Amino acid sequence: MTTKETAYNTVSALVERFEEQYSSYKNSDYNETLTRRDFIDPFFKALGWDIDNQQGFAEAYREVIHEDRVRVGDKLKAPDYSFRLSGGKRLFFVEAKKPSVVVKDEIVPAYQVRRYGWSAKLPVSIITDFEEFALYDCTTKPNPSDKASVARIKYLTFRDYLKEFDFLWDTFSKERVLKGSFDTFIKSDTHKKGTATVDKEFLQSLDNWRTYLATSISWNNKELDEDEINFVVQQTIDRIIFLRIAEDRRIEPYGNLKLSIKQGDFYKNLFDLFVSADEKYNSGLFDFKKDKLSKKLAVDNKVIKNIVNELYYPESPYEFSVLSVEILGSAYEQFLGKQIKIDKAHRARIEEKPEVRKAGGVYYTPQYIVEYIVKNTAGKLIEGKKPSEIEKIKILDPACGSGSFLIGAYQYLLDYHKDYYSSSRRLYKGKKDNPLTPEGNLTTSEKKKILLNNIFGVDIDVNAVEVTKLSLLLKCMEGETEASIANQMKLFHERVLPTLDSNIKSGNSLIDVNFYSGIINFGEDKKVRPFNWEKGFPEIFKSGGFDCVIGNPPYVNLVAIPQEQRSYLQTNYKTCKNKSDLYSFFIEKSCSLIKDEKSKFGFIVPHTWLATDSFELLRKKLLLEHRIESISEMGFKVFDGVTVSTVILICSFKNKNIQVRNKDFTKRFSIPTQKWIDDNFHIDLEWNPVKEGIYKKLELNTTPLEKILQFSRGIKTSNDERFIGETKKNKEFKPVFRGRNIKAYSLNWAGEYIWYRPDLMKEKVGCLPHSKEFFEVPEKLVTQRVNSSMQLLVAYDNQQNYFLDTTNVSRYESWDKLHSLKFIMAILNSKLINFWYCTKFKMPTIGLYELHSIPFRKIDFKNKNEVDLYSEIIKYVDQLMQLNIEKQKLNIDSKIIQLEGKIDFLKNKIDDIVYKLYRIDPNEIELIKDVIN
Repeated sequence: MTTKETAYNTVSALVERFEEQYSSYKNSDYNETLTRRDFIDPFFKALGWDIDNQQGFAEAYREVIHEDRVRVGDKLKAPDYSFRLSGGKRLFFVEAKKPSVVVKDEIVPAYQVRRYGWSAKLPVSIITDFEEFALYDCTTKPNPSDKASVARIKYLTFRDYLKEFDFLWDTFSKERVLKGSFDTFIKSDTHKKGTATVDKEFLQSLDNWRTYLATSISWNNKELDEDEINFVVQQTIDRIIFLRIAEDRRIEPYGNLKLSIKQGDFYKNLFDLFVSADEKYNSGLFDFKKDKLSKKLAVDNKVIKNIVNELYYPESPYEFSVLSVEILGSAYEQFLGKQIKIDKAHRARIEEKPEVRKAGGVYYTPQYIVEYIVKNTAGKLIEGKKPSEIEKIKILDPACGSGSFLIGAYQYLLDYHKDYYSSSRRLYKGKKDNPLTPEGNLTTSEKKKILLNNIFGVDIDVNAVEVTKLSLLLKCMEGETEASIANQMKLFHERVLPTLDSNIKSGNSLIDVNFYSGIINFGEDKKVRPFNWEKGFPEIFKSGGFDCVIGNPPYVNLVAIPQEQRSYLQTNYKTCKNKSDLYSFFIEKSCSLIKDEKSKFGFIVPHTWLATDSFELLRKKLLLEHRIESISEMGFKVFDGVTVSTVILICSFKNKNIQVRNKDFTKRFSIPTQKWIDDNFHIDLEWNPVKEGIYKKLELNTTPLEKILQFSRGIKTSNDERFIGETKKNKEFKPVFRGRNIKAYSLNWAGEYIWYRPDLMKEKVGCLPHSKEFFEVPEKLVTQRVNSSMQLLVAYDNQQNYFLDTTNVSRYESWDKLHSLKFIMAILNSKLINFWYCTKFKMPTIGLYELHSIPFRKIDFKNKNEVDLYSEIIKYVDQLMQLNIEKQKLNIDSKIIQLEGKIDFLKNKIDDIVYKLYRIDPNEIELIKDVIN
């Protein structure tokens, strides 16, 4: 075993030898191969890496991959070394040079290694000729004109190796990498703000290419409508990318696509390549029996030339040999959320699809989430099974998008089969049907068989289905070469790739063909695309259904769905209640799609189903049928740029206990399913005995707030520009407040007025607005409706002010008027009630159901002690409100700080009284303070 001391001595000897013969090594005759053999290989061996594969692993399992020395047309080649852990995930590339190359200053080698590292989404990579050692941050997009110093994190010469040995050992030795030091280093030195990740940059390229193509096709093919243009543009881009990737992976001759832009009609030349590809690949991507449009297209030569050139060095920053299918999928997922719109001048613009706008964007699932869900669903089902048994397992993503979950499941199956066959290699050696190649990889035939037997998907978007197919076929083709494909076609007389039309289908997973019975306008089918599961997958449903359902279903509130579809979902889904969401229907649908009690399903979904009223029926279904196996709370930061708190739900039949996990998947606690059934089907991920005691006390001798007073939503104008402004134009204009103007115990008016005309507003709002009398009452309470801290912020108004839809507004009507609104406000602003609210609902949107559920402690007005506490609270509230008014008038920080100290003191006094009223003990108070700061 390599130790740090032996490594130091080895590197010391290498440094000494290089110094002694320095002039001869700097001679241009001393080539790169000799440099690798004499210095670079021993250097990394000293750091503990199995450079020569002494362990005798098959190629697929080596920890250091030496790339082929084949040079492609532009004289670029694959990285010389790829360092991996246990034959799995890449860590970093090393690019070798001969000592006569000036690594510190030469632009091309730096661009080359950064291009590889950036395309593979690696954090760092290295160039070395032993004389020099340059470490690059590969999270920054490379540009061919960048100086060699751009994105360079560390530069050493061989004379620095010994004094910098601690850095080299701690960062790059295998021993330290296994202990996490490499991960620690890259987190501290890479991922700078503003870096252009390869998936985001590729999305921009896709959008640009789509715009070029769409404008040209629209202008030159005026008989095509928008849907047809969207289709042919998508197909053309997919085909070009497929063939370009095949080139960099050495499956197709390098530069084939460039030949099409030499002379003549460039698109016709491309189309000829597509036809040839169909003869070789049989992927469905090049099926021109189905696609009748592409052959007839006319496209400007300039457009084709621009796109093709942007896919090659030096214009292209992408190195497709290392650009993974997963990275492509990330870009494509966003790409699929957009569509081409053509104006009258035949100019194309790219815009978000309406359904994507309503959903707040496209959510691409991070790889670690995909891997966790796959491992805990499909992974558990295949554990310990033989390949012949695994053939029968059917895995489905019912909203597959660009295919990220299906790619993850397929990769898991490929790895499992490779491990299985490798451990039993002697049984297959010499046999004609050996499932492994001599290098230890799965044969093309075996990969195709696994794909066709196990992987299935559905999506409403036709283009998404095509992208999923493309992604799966590229994954199937990984590891192939031009020679292996030619050999397969020669030996087996079959084309390389399978047709996936029976596996990946387009349709609406939630709406069956019985949708037609409720409508007259059959044109609606174009948008709805009803799908019958039994007809779509007849063989699978003859056997009872799918074994595993996984994915990230769309998050779209029921109210945002067109009326006819909404009515269908409300009628056909038993768990539908109030403001249900598409994701909840996918969960219910999965219950009917899976086969039997051994089946599993797993989704990442918003946390809103855990406690809110709209999802009560869904919780009942899952808990009563004992399907929940585990819930992992992932929080708000899973999806880039999207504010949605999520959980991972893993389900199977008849689980008596539910595992609750943290976002790093460590166990938080285990709880009997029956416990949450007994708790009125409320799922509490923060459960503990102390908190349960608090909840019980809050339920004891209390009444729901709705029995005391009720809140309503504020004003929805339908046109803020028309009805709201900063000028009081006449007496009909009234001061108006938004949610952000409301704080605990205070209102901070922002100078806005509303022209309140319910008669003009109601036409577009869809519901009758409140009358003026609703707001013009002697007193009322108001709360923010949305805030990210999930905190109740309640203020008192006795000035007949108006409040917008971002607020909840209450007033006395026929309810209990014994309790002052100021007293009720104090209860709602208290730490105790905020603790109850935050831990129970965890929702940034404070809904009416949640507000009305608050356990309110009524005062016994015959009990002097309680009356005294009640009076004391009102006294403190009056003081607090006065202090907040004074604070708004101050401009001097020191005085503001002094006032805030008094405000905090009074709030604490109120909290202490509220604890007494609800009989909360000191241990429970400490827990509340830990949660509510």
